[in-house]
Order: sequence, then structure tokens, then C-alpha cells
Amino acid sequence: MSRQEVDVLVVGGGQAGLAMSEHLSDAGVPHLVLERDRIAERWRSQRWDSLVANGPAWHDRFPGLEFGDLAPGDFASKDQIADYFEAYAEKIAAPVRTGVEVTSVRRHRGRPGFRVRTSDGELDARFVVAATGPFQRPVIPPIVPDDAGPLQLHSSSYKNPAQLPEGGVLVVGAGSSGVQIAEELRRSGRAVHLSVGPHDRPPRRYRGRDFCWWLGVLGKWDAETPPRGAEHVTIAVSGARGGHTVDFRALAALGITLTGRTESYRDGTLHFAPDLGANIAAGDANYLSLLDEADAYIARNGLALPEEPEARELGPDPACVTDPVRELDLAAAGITSIVWATGFAVDYSWLRVDAFDEHGKPRHRRGVSTEPGVYFLGLPWLARRGSSFIWGVWHDAKFVADHITIQRDYLRY
Repeated sequence: MSRQEVDVLVVGGGQAGLAMSEHLSDAGVPHLVLERDRIAERWRSQRWDSLVANGPAWHDRFPGLEFGDLAPGDFASKDQIADYFEAYAEKIAAPVRTGVEVTSVRRHRGRPGFRVRTSDGELDARFVVAATGPFQRPVIPPIVPDDAGPLQLHSSSYKNPAQLPEGGVLVVGAGSSGVQIAEELRRSGRAVHLSVGPHDRPPRRYRGRDFCWWLGVLGKWDAETPPRGAEHVTIAVSGARGGHTVDFRALAALGITLTGRTESYRDGTLHFAPDLGANIAAGDANYLSLLDEADAYIARNGLALPEEPEARELGPDPACVTDPVRELDLAAAGITSIVWATGFAVDYSWLRVDAFDEHGKPRHRRGVSTEPGVYFLGLPWLARRGSSFIWGVWHDAKFVADHITIQRDYLRY
């Protein structure tokens, strides 16, 4: 890349970067998108083989393009999603350069803008949008030593059951990734333990409508902050096998042994917190509360949606909940693999500006950074609950693009 100047540099060519590009183009703002790999690379190479979207095709998309090869209620595979974004980039003629990594961004001294170093040279940018999203650095808690015996890998490195050595598997994490991977492994014939922490578990469908619809009409996608104490609570929902409600009792009936949170490791034995029953009960309460709100909405609006009383039938707790496993000798239990579905941390080591708190988290309001000229996009709860979802990031990008447009107008004056 020869030395050049751009008005706006967008770092990241996934869903956030493409949404940003569309709105900047619509506003007539010159910009460049740099992506270190391929467009939507993480959907291709950092997801397991059988992954599908957690929302139906009518919902998990941008407004300007439908999934041409899917019915509205279908769940797109990871490759279909990556192909969708490649098609979208072509549709909007996004100025994307792939295979170029941004290695540092520093503010100019004595003049506006930023000096940007990349794997293909340097450039100057007046504004920088960090659209790299939340899935930057896989997090594996430092609990089990690397030399403890079992193969340990993060869910972003898991591909399929055949990838793992013969034997049992412990999956740590009860969000969407953890429950889907645990179920896939169990259906492949593996002995599986699933470590369950606090979680929300909405119904996949209720009274003829998908949970994405319910969260929309009930205003929950627009919530601006998570409930107190729920900042890090995961959502257990699945689009696998046509989509179904995640039910931990059903997982236990399938042969998966549920445990509480993974707490510590000593001398070959894992120790679990005594919180499994409480976590299951809290997830049930979250589930039932959404059914209550849905019923009230139907009655209030006089909707003719079919009743579904069986949705409230939870059934008895399985033995692994009433008499939970508190410790597990990994060798004796035949555990040869541990899959850590424990989330990600952001990595903005390349963004060397004063835009982060003492914990390294971005300081911003709706993506507008405390560092003038720097913006963030694609993060959970950036502006609302829906911010990290495909459709949500598109709407957040409109706000950020409008802010950049206003700032450019001021600078021209």
C-alpha cells in the first residue's frame, strides 16, 4: 500500500465493518475498510462445522438483502452467513482490502487525525472505526494446568467430535456454544459432562412466534443496559436441528451429566461450585417470565395466537441436579478432552489512543469514543441489547456514521 490519506478508516471486514461501510457510502463519506483475513473470516474458520445462526433468516440479516437460498424460518449455516456477507460487500461495493492487518493507530501531534501502520504500509486517517467485534481473544480460565492430561481447547477451535481423542469430554460453559457442542458430542456417542453457570434460556418459539420476535415486540432488544448482576449472564438458545428450546433436563435425559460452575483443580480432580440447582432454577424463572410477558402481550393486543400450556411443563429435576457432582477425577471418569466455551475478550492492542478504562475496556457512548475521532462498533450492549447481533450492528452503524458526518461538516466550516 503506497502512503495515502483517507477520511475514515474502518478496521474489520465482518458484519460490523460492512454495516459501517454501507452507511458511510450512503452519506457520501469516503472511507476504506481493512480486513486482515477474508470477509467474515471468523464465521468460516473460528466456528464449529455444524454451527448455524441462533436467529432465523428473516431476522439475522441486514435490511438490504435476504438469504436467497433459505426460507424465512430457516437457520443459516456458518458458511451461508459468510457467503451472505461476501455477497453484501459486493452489493454495496464496499471498499474492502483483505489480507491487510492494522498493527497500530496513533494520534497525530499538532494536526488532526491518526497515523495508521499496517502490514502493507502506512496511511493517515481523519477518523478510525474499530469494527473488530467482541470475539478477539479466546478466554480459557487458568484452572486446569496444560500438562494435566486432557486435551484442552477453546470452543473457537472446536470443529467436530472426530477432532477430539477417544474418551469422555467436559464442556465448560452453558451459553449457546456450550450447550450445542455438548449436545453434538453426546449425540456422537461421547460421554459428556457439562458445567453450567448462570444463564438465561428463552423459548426458541412460543405460541407460534420465534423468541427473536418476542424480544422485539416486548421491547427487550432495545434495552440499553443489562439488568444489574446480569452483565455477564450468557444466553442459552439454539438454532441447531431446525431450532429448539434449550432444556437442561432434556440434555440430562440425553445422557449428559450436568455439574455446577468449574471452580478449581487439584491433583487430577476438578471441583465444582454447589450452584447447579440455583442456576437451573434461575434459568427456568427467566424462561417462565418471558412466557408470562408474551401471554400478557397477546391478551393486551387481542392476538389470535395458539395457546401452548405444555410450554410451562418443566418436569422433575434429574438426579445430577438433585444430587450434583461436586468433584470429578478426570482420569477415573475417562475425560480426555475439555472444551472451554467460556467466551472471549477484546484485543485493542493495535489502537494506541486514550480510549480505554483501567481494565482495557473501551470508553464510549453508543460507539462514540472518549477519544475524539475514534469509534467502536459491534460490541455487546454498545447501544442496546441487540448491538452485537447482525441486524443490531447495522442500526448502530447508522448512528456512528451520522456522528462522523456531523463532525466532518464542522471541520469543513
